[in-house]
Amino acid sequence: MKYVVHLSLGSNLDKEANFRAAVGLLAGFGRLTGVSPVYETQPVGMEPGTPSFLNGAVRLETDLAPTTLKRRLRVEVEEALGRVRDPGGAWISRPIDVDIALARSADGKFVLPPDPDIGRHLHVAQPLADLDPDLEPPGAGGSLGKIARVLAAGQPLPARRPDIILDA
Repeated sequence: MKYVVHLSLGSNLDKEANFRAAVGLLAGFGRLTGVSPVYETQPVGMEPGTPSFLNGAVRLETDLAPTTLKRRLRVEVEEALGRVRDPGGAWISRPIDVDIALARSADGKFVLPPDPDIGRHLHVAQPLADLDPDLEPPGAGGSLGKIARVLAAGQPLPARRPDIILDA
């Protein structure tokens, strides 16, 4: 079965190199059909002085079921690029973070609940909206474009980084 998966990406350690490397690795999981612009954002929920993040999103067509994809992303992308998770679950700086934000079957049916951070954080919603502004995740209260506009009214706008261009 084919799946269309939107992945959210974040990095704040050697971020430009790791961001590019992650997108290159993701191409090995299927066919990249979209890559958002890259944004620089201030850390959320982390210690003052934590380096800024690069954030973005990709759309991937894959034969991998979302649960298999998630497991492989952790090992073959995050761990391969040096990601270490805090055993206590604290948010810490990271070379790369890849989250499955949305997952649909080839017929468009959502097969996982949307990542709740889509409705909470502009640095997640905006790159997804750049890819598919009219896509309406179930229970999200509107399209990705609408969610991003609502969040932009109350959160700092991420700074677009036109100097970083990633290819699909």
